[in-house]
Amino acid sequence: MADTVSYSDFERVDIRVGTIVDAQPFPEARKPALKLVIDFGAAIGTKSSSAQLTVHYRPDQLIGRQVLAVVNFPPRQIGPSMSEVLTLGVPDEDGAVVLLKPDFKVPNGGKLF
Repeated sequence: MADTVSYSDFERVDIRVGTIVDAQPFPEARKPALKLVIDFGAAIGTKSSSAQLTVHYRPDQLIGRQVLAVVNFPPRQIGPSMSEVLTLGVPDEDGAVVLLKPDFKVPNGGKLF
């Protein structure tokens, strides 16, 4: 069972919806990955992310797709690139990442609650 956290701890994690505006192969990453540019709306802006999505997604399939991401973790160096947000997904039965997304189109920057 997972560790218990308080609701106030959960509230500190800022999870927002954004739209992928660019996706490129990221051959410099240690594991197969894609570089994403995600638009989170005017208040947050456009942020970059590195995500291990190569099993289920091609870069051209991701443009225009809404995703959920943690926007208040510190940036992390991934190879030669800086990842500014953590794009969220869950593992399929083989451990490959499946992205989380809203069922309906929503405004970029919307906060998960």
